[in-house]
Formats: sequence, structure tokens, C-alpha cells
Amino acid sequence: MFTGIIKNKGKVLSIVKKDKGYEFKISSNLVFSKKNIGTSISINGACLTLTKFLNKNLFFFISYSTFQITNFKYLKKNSTVNLEKSLKFGDEIAGHFVQGHIDTVGKIISLKKLAKTWTFLIKVESKFSHLLVDKGSITIDGISLTIVKSLKNQFTLVVIPHTLKLTNIISLKTGDVVNVEFDIVIKYLSKINKKK
Repeated sequence: MFTGIIKNKGKVLSIVKKDKGYEFKISSNLVFSKKNIGTSISINGACLTLTKFLNKNLFFFISYSTFQITNFKYLKKNSTVNLEKSLKFGDEIAGHFVQGHIDTVGKIISLKKLAKTWTFLIKVESKFSHLLVDKGSITIDGISLTIVKSLKNQFTLVVIPHTLKLTNIISLKTGDVVNVEFDIVIKYLSKINKKK
């Protein structure tokens, strides 16, 4: 479980295909000890397991299914990714509950810069339209954000300078693909309504 409040970024060093998936190598200033091996880390919003670390290099395993459903297949060497350690008891929850389970990817349709604030228009598959709620929470590349306006399968987000500074969102451009996790509460309510 995570909060979507990103304070750390990493740089992709390599993504190597293995027998049952991919090995993801990232350079980061996050500090770990041997007891952290096996812990969950959010990488661009996807919950991955730390398999080993060497100095500032972190290693993760990505299954084929995770690789296909996320924007990992679009990452290249030196791409910047958002990192978040898993939530601990007593930690402040300043964002919203984020599971680290990517539901789909979204495509940036437009990007407008007004002063230091950026407005994004993002499009997802039509089958997810019912999960887009005005003023509802959503996770984009692991970042907890609020939907300003939704229209069918598109939605707008306004990103403030503080978030731009701390995350990889400042490097995004029109046409880029981002990981999307819909709010867990909205997903559960939608499931209940379908059964009625």
C-alpha cells in the first residue's frame, strides 16, 4: 500500500529480458539495508519487489503481465521514474490509498502550461469511463492527483509546481503513455452497483 506522495525519483539503467520476465535496474538515492530485500516499492505506480541492491543501484523483477499492462515497455535507458517506499504503520497519508496495481495506461492528449502550473488531458480506454469521477482521486505514474473534469473516457488534471519539481511528470509531453490506477473506493462501489 502506498500514498501516491512522491518524494524520490530514479533513473532507468537497464531492462533486461529474463526467462520469466524482466530485470529492472534503477539508480536511486533511496537508502536500503539487507533486511529490505523483498520489500515492495512503487515504480511509476507499479508495486515491484526489491530483489537486490548494490550501492545506489536497485534491482526489481517485472513479470510479463506487468510489463505488458504498464508503460514499462516504453521506458528507455536514462528514463526518469517515480519511486515510493511502501506505507508503514503511523505514516502520514497525505495523498490517498494506492495499491500499486496498475489498471491500464493513459495517453496524454494535450498539455497546457500556464505560469508554473500544467494542465493535462489524458485519454483511457472507453471501458474505464465509469471510473472517472470529477474531483475524484486517481494515480498517474504513482502520483496521487485529483481529476478536475471528466468527459467520457478523457479527464483533465492540474499539476502544481511542487509536484512538477519532485516527480517525473515535468518530463512528460503530448503523446506519452502513463500508468493509471483508479481510486480503490470508486472501483469497489462500481463493482457493487454492477451486482444490483
